[in-house]
Amino acid sequence: MLLPEFCLVILIGASGSGKSTFASKHFKPTEIVSSDACRGIVSDDETDQNATSDAFALVKFITRLRLKNRLFTVIDATNVKEESRKDWTRLADEYKCLMVAIILDIPENICADRNALKPDRQFGKYVIPLHISQLQKSIKNLKYEGFRDIFHLRSVEEVDRVLAIEREPSRDSFSL
Repeated sequence: MLLPEFCLVILIGASGSGKSTFASKHFKPTEIVSSDACRGIVSDDETDQNATSDAFALVKFITRLRLKNRLFTVIDATNVKEESRKDWTRLADEYKCLMVAIILDIPENICADRNALKPDRQFGKYVIPLHISQLQKSIKNLKYEGFRDIFHLRSVEEVDRVLAIEREPSRDSFSL
């Protein structure tokens, strides 16, 4: 996988799809802006859904500062709805930054099994099927949302085959 050295990477996938694991394997900790980590910062509990609004305010704040400083940035959140990606589109436009989508389109049973292994991730059985439904409805329009590159990983095996992510000098139209 080849990514521009300055871009905004949006991880997209249901809860349990492996976004955080993928991010920690392929990106520096300082490059990852995690909604769960920000939820923990504002509430001392990464799973506290009541803190989501404040957590995303912090995610946006950190992302804005990173893009202002032209730093490669990865958003680690579900991002399964077009509406939830609009803030990232606005920030990318504001800072003339390319957007890249990495979709982890993992089967529902695997996501559910992974979440069952996390005692802190107990939520209704409807959440993962809802995420997957929202993902399937919204990813067809990613190009129209402004994503320059879209990497759609459709299985655990495809995710595992990503051995390295390389960076190349930005080849965006903004710098021409």
